[in-house]
Amino acid sequence: MEIERKFLVRGDDYKRCAHKSYRIRQGYISSGQGRTVRVRIRDNQGFLTIKGPSLDGGLSRYEFEKEITLDEAEHLMQLCEPGTIDKTRYLVKSGRHVFEVDEFYGDNEGLVMAEVELSSADEPFEKPDFIEKEVTGDHRYYNSHLRKNPYKLWKEEG
Repeated sequence: MEIERKFLVRGDDYKRCAHKSYRIRQGYISSGQGRTVRVRIRDNQGFLTIKGPSLDGGLSRYEFEKEITLDEAEHLMQLCEPGTIDKTRYLVKSGRHVFEVDEFYGDNEGLVMAEVELSSADEPFEKPDFIEKEVTGDHRYYNSHLRKNPYKLWKEEG
């Protein structure tokens, strides 16, 4: 079970604070009714991930992830639904936790989000200074949704 909280990020201080970063490209073989089957290429590694529907107002959901070969991931990407997610993920330590900060490109350019994984829904954590509004449970910010309704369209709507 994955328990995480999501936040919007202000500024770019997260880049200075990051101890690691990597490029991610991902697509969705299936996304519907809150369930997703995702193919991800992170630098030179491939992953296949299955996620169940969100529970607790978007705070938790079942997640299964398996590393696959880069070749397998590249082939599976060809089976994905239209639209891909392209981003750089920065890892930023804050207290006992690591925030994953995603800077999006392409149709989601300008969107920067952070998430922190927790062991329980009420686990306390230290927010870095760059953390802004919480968006946990807001479906617009799910990667599977950003693929279909990219951030650039929101900005155009006002």
